[in-house]
Amino acid sequence: MPTAVALIPARSGSERVPHKNVRGLAGHPLIAYAIATAQQAGVFERVVCSTDSEEIAEIARWYGADVPFLRPTEYATATSPDIEWLAYTLDRLPETYDLFALVRATNPFRGPDAFRRGLEQLLDTPAAESIRAVELVKQHPGKMWVLEGATMRPLLDQAHLDVAWHAGQYQALPEVYVQNSALEIAWTRVVTETGTREGRVLAPFLTSGYEGFNVDDEEDWKRAQALVESGTASLPAVERPPYPPPA
Repeated sequence: MPTAVALIPARSGSERVPHKNVRGLAGHPLIAYAIATAQQAGVFERVVCSTDSEEIAEIARWYGADVPFLRPTEYATATSPDIEWLAYTLDRLPETYDLFALVRATNPFRGPDAFRRGLEQLLDTPAAESIRAVELVKQHPGKMWVLEGATMRPLLDQAHLDVAWHAGQYQALPEVYVQNSALEIAWTRVVTETGTREGRVLAPFLTSGYEGFNVDDEEDWKRAQALVESGTASLPAVERPPYPPPA
C-alpha cells in the first residue's frame, strides 16, 4: 500500500470569514473536524497542519495534528498559490510519502469515508496523477456572459449550435462539473515533476450530499450552523475535549 500524508492548510489571514479555521462550530474550532477526518480515515501515516500562526498551531496540536514548523508568511497571503506552501512542507518533512492529501478545514461535512473512497479510486485509476472533488454546476457556463461596454457576448462561443445554450433549458445542456475543496489527493512526485499540486491528468471525485459544502463567507457560515442545529448535516466526531482546555 502506498504511503500517504494528510496536509491541513490553515493560514491565519482569512478575510471574508475572520479567523475561519479556528472559529467554533458545535463546540469545536473548524480545524478540529478536518483533523478528526484525516485521523479517522485510517489511510494516512501522518496528519500535518501547515500554518503561519502559532495560535493555530497550538490548537491543531491540541486536536492531534503535527505542526513541525510554521509556514513562512510569504506563503500565507490571500494570493499565495497552494503549490508554494505545499512544496515547502513536503521538502522539509524528514520522511517521504508516495501520496499527499489536502484536507481543508473549510469543508466541515466531508467525513473520513470520502478520503477512503477517494484514495481507492485514485489507486484504481493508474492514468491519473491526482483526484479532485467536483460536483455538477448550478450556474452553467453556457448561460454566462461577458460585458463589452453597452453590449455583451456569451462567455462560451455558441455560434456552431442550432440552439444556443443560453436559449435552452438546463436539462438540455452538456453536463459541466465545478471543483469544490472537499478532497484532493495526488502522487507527491507531481509537485517536483510538474510544479503543480495536481499534475496533468486528474480523476474526478464526485461528492454527494453536503460533502462539497464549503465555508467561503459569512452566509456560508450561518448556513453551516443551521445545518448542524437542524440535524440536516453531520460533523465528524471529535474525540478530544474542546479547546481551550480548562485553566
